[in-house]
Amino acid sequence: MQFRQQALAKLQSPEDLDLPVRLARPQGWLVLGITVVVMAAASVWAVTGSVASTVSAPAILTHGQGSYVLQSPVAGQVTGVLAKQGQRLPADAPVLKVRTAQGDSVIRTVAAGRITALAATIGQIVQTGADVAAVEKVAHDSDPLYATVYVPAENAASIPAHATVDLTVSSVPAERYGVLRGRVKSVDRTAQSAQSIGAFLGDSQLGRQFTSKGRPVAVLVTLDKSASTRSGYRWSSAGGPPFGLDSMTLASGAVHLSDQRPIDWLLP
Repeated sequence: MQFRQQALAKLQSPEDLDLPVRLARPQGWLVLGITVVVMAAASVWAVTGSVASTVSAPAILTHGQGSYVLQSPVAGQVTGVLAKQGQRLPADAPVLKVRTAQGDSVIRTVAAGRITALAATIGQIVQTGADVAAVEKVAHDSDPLYATVYVPAENAASIPAHATVDLTVSSVPAERYGVLRGRVKSVDRTAQSAQSIGAFLGDSQLGRQFTSKGRPVAVLVTLDKSASTRSGYRWSSAGGPPFGLDSMTLASGAVHLSDQRPIDWLLP
């Protein structure tokens, strides 16, 4: 009890009122200063900074004009295959010979291009309107490749003009050769159906594949050219792959969207 009274008396002593009060230790001031600096930097970034975002979607390398499906105008038996897969043909070139009840008929290309698929063999019976070949519309071997990225329709409005695109090509090991560089050339604002994609690519299966998660928007991408690479296009690595690229090669595209202000999504 005596010790308690002494302690209370010491606290109430007026002699201690003129002593300096220590608000914080030096370590405390250091922590407080760092906190203030960090908060100030965060505030400035929230007002003046930006957040880059991307949208990833399936893609395919093609020539810009796409492809078409060649259909048989007659019914009969295939007696001759006059073209080879991969062959480039002019318009009105013979592809198949079909024997009909009225005599032999020749199925010809509608427009100049390269045969990417032959669906008919000698001896096969074909019906009128049957798909017999897929032809990619390419006039010259030097025609450049493009990439078509099938982006979800809800992201189309946020794709800026000439946005950069990184393409991971299925035939090129990305961990060794990196990604293919490109820029957005145009954005088709109309959602694509499986039928329209299949008609453009000349492959109905690809049409179904690209619309498996809904109807996407087609984004046409120009590939950046480079004279120092074997493929003729620019890659994230120094030289890219030691071989050329083929059309109708599948890829995955990462489209860089418009930068967003942090304060736009921090505030409700």
